[in-house]
Amino acid sequence: MAKKYVLLDTETTGTGENDRVIQLGYLVLGEPKVEVQNDFCSSDIAISFGAMEIHGITPEMIANKPTCQETKAYKRLQELNSDENYMIIHNAPFDLGMLEKEGFNTKMKVIDTLRVAKHIFADEEAHRLQYFRYKMELYKEEQKEADALGIVVKAHDAIGDVLVLKLFLSKLREAVQKQFPHANPVDKMVDLTNTPILIKSFKFGKHKGKTLEEVALSDAGYLRWMLTSMENLDEDMRYSITTILGL
Repeated sequence: MAKKYVLLDTETTGTGENDRVIQLGYLVLGEPKVEVQNDFCSSDIAISFGAMEIHGITPEMIANKPTCQETKAYKRLQELNSDENYMIIHNAPFDLGMLEKEGFNTKMKVIDTLRVAKHIFADEEAHRLQYFRYKMELYKEEQKEADALGIVVKAHDAIGDVLVLKLFLSKLREAVQKQFPHANPVDKMVDLTNTPILIKSFKFGKHKGKTLEEVALSDAGYLRWMLTSMENLDEDMRYSITTILGL
């Protein structure tokens, strides 16, 4: 049976602990014909205005829709959920965390294109999907791709973002192959997804622009404070600080 590659994105009521999925969109690659799944779903949780501002999904658009678990897209995702297949997401922990609230726990091999991009394009000023959409001029290709798949392109729409992800994945795969010529690029992306990133310098806060090594020498107490007091500290930053302090 051919391996399947599920390129997925969700839109949600917000980013908090109680927020839920209101759009589930993905493409399935691995067959001659690309499979498109895209469903809106209802939620008991109100859509925050901040989320609405980003994705444009209003309460009226999801009124009387099935719940996430009742959608065709969710049921099909469960069918695809086996360890020979791959789940490909930009910022996978967020979407997988949201899907877990809907009862979905992935058995697929996971490729987080955000983390892979941070490894491969370490010097880029940003690693957001929309940043690469413009930097790599993916927007010039997406209409042709959208027409072929019958997708309407909209920024910050789940299936629209998945279309951009498909185009970005091709570029990322090429870059991985160039950097690691003797490795299988797909397996290498899985490996990089599971490899923490050693952050070299601060991009925020009072030490912005300084390297972690400089701060470790001049203000190690601040780094220790970050580890103990910043609840939402990025896991790569946590890994980098503990490494630099030798903890």
